[in-house]
Amino acid sequence: MELLNPKRADYSFLDLETQGILKETINFFEKKGKAKLKDEDHKAVWYDDFLHHLKSHKIFYQLLTPTTYGDKTTRFDNYRNCYFNEVLGFYGLSYWYTWQVSILGLGPIWNSKNESRKKETSEELKSGGVFGFGLSEREHGADLIGSEMVVSEVSPGKYIANGKKYYIGNGNVASSISVFGKNSKTGKFIFFSVRPNHPNYKLIQNVVFSQKFVAEFELKDYPLEESDILSKDREAWDAALATVAYAKYNLGWATIGIATHSFHEALNHSSNRRLFNSAVTEFPHIKGLFTDAYARLIAMRMFSFRACDYMKAASETDRRYLLFNPMVKMKVTMQGEEVINHLWDAIAARGFEKDMYFEMATRDIRMLPKLEGTVHINMMLVNQFLQSYLFDKKPAPKVPFFKEPSNDSFLFQQGTTTKGLKNIPLGDYEEVYSKFNTPNLNIFREQLSAYKKLVEYLDLSKEDQTDIDLMLNVGELLTLAIYGQLILEYAEYDKTDSETLDAIFKVFVKDFSRYTVQLSLNHKLNVAKQELCLKLVKQPHHDEDEFEKFYRNKVLALKDSYSMNP
Repeated sequence: MELLNPKRADYSFLDLETQGILKETINFFEKKGKAKLKDEDHKAVWYDDFLHHLKSHKIFYQLLTPTTYGDKTTRFDNYRNCYFNEVLGFYGLSYWYTWQVSILGLGPIWNSKNESRKKETSEELKSGGVFGFGLSEREHGADLIGSEMVVSEVSPGKYIANGKKYYIGNGNVASSISVFGKNSKTGKFIFFSVRPNHPNYKLIQNVVFSQKFVAEFELKDYPLEESDILSKDREAWDAALATVAYAKYNLGWATIGIATHSFHEALNHSSNRRLFNSAVTEFPHIKGLFTDAYARLIAMRMFSFRACDYMKAASETDRRYLLFNPMVKMKVTMQGEEVINHLWDAIAARGFEKDMYFEMATRDIRMLPKLEGTVHINMMLVNQFLQSYLFDKKPAPKVPFFKEPSNDSFLFQQGTTTKGLKNIPLGDYEEVYSKFNTPNLNIFREQLSAYKKLVEYLDLSKEDQTDIDLMLNVGELLTLAIYGQLILEYAEYDKTDSETLDAIFKVFVKDFSRYTVQLSLNHKLNVAKQELCLKLVKQPHHDEDEFEKFYRNKVLALKDSYSMNP
């Protein structure tokens, strides 16, 4: 496992079309150069040139059109989309954003039974169209039940839509926006398509100061026909949640891209800066910061790749992706913030300067844990698996590693994604843990064993399990167990060296201890429970010679290996 270096990236294992998309997109940004990239960011310049790049290479058409509605070059394949996600995040979140909200906007279309609209969408993608997802409202956020957008039937098969939507990406230029609302008479849900170039579509404002356009818009007696209706009733509700269930995965890869570019830039600066007659990267605390950041970044990539396999393997009988996708959205994005924090401590004031990519990254990295459902919402989703993951361990088939081109068709026929989560078979996480043996991994296994006993002793009541303050800390510990499982599964496939794994689990031992202390401070825990929590605090293994070797061979070796064209 290596970190992305666009100037040395080898995509030869991917099909020729995907290789071309990635190389041309990297070339687009490197030709633009960092100075212009930053200047356009500071001036909030709308990225017409990027949309032209997407259109001229038919990128969204190839990456986001299922083969059924496209041609032999098109498919909706999350494995290859991982790489495009990462590249866009690497060069700037605003560019990634138009991709992400297009995926969201396409979800209710590909999920629908409206075949004519699907065929139109394919042609719009081929012509370079981007899309939007009209779900949230100013007063209600993404609370579907509170939606005030209404659709009224004025004659058989003829409707009008009225209402406002808020925080809608691509709302200025989208070919169409998939809008969620309610039937004005029955209150039942409905998804429908609108076009921003229609006179009854009123674009009010961009609600952020940014290159990206995050729209507030209003529909005033917007006319609809049956051909504009995507889904109704329960199907509309399911389409909204199913779309978010897979699209939230992309936020992890945007985070990885941002944090990786920041890592290269910070390491280059620190290794070439001398203070007190020494390179900054020779200071002991700086070594620790960069090593920790590197280990977290590698772990983020490993987990996200393996989680992709579970999404590609998804079926009516295997819904483990409903556990792992919220983990990518929540855990990986939060880890990205940790990486930026460490790097910022290393480069200090340099991170504020306007010519640095890092200055942009410090703003953008904060957005991702808060989009497509907050960390809190996704943590509570993960917590629903607490009993089944730690104790039930219902047998589940091993998921292969998907590298060959394929359509992820099930994502558009998921049905309900909110029922029966506690009954999903998850297998036995301890099986993969038992296959590895490093000093810090062994300490982490001791912590997991003690955590299981702690959960039993806590004897969480139904009231406890709805106490978000308490369960966030319980969940932080659970997510570390899940995070480690998929990292080890990927390590088994990738033959990851033991030194890298030990560095990753050294970080996890420290994190586990930190979250345990936080849990012990919860006011609901009595003294006995607090004391039991503190028994999970462990000192990570440290060998100075091994640390120094890893730092020089894995971390410092990357200095000056990448810098964006000026």
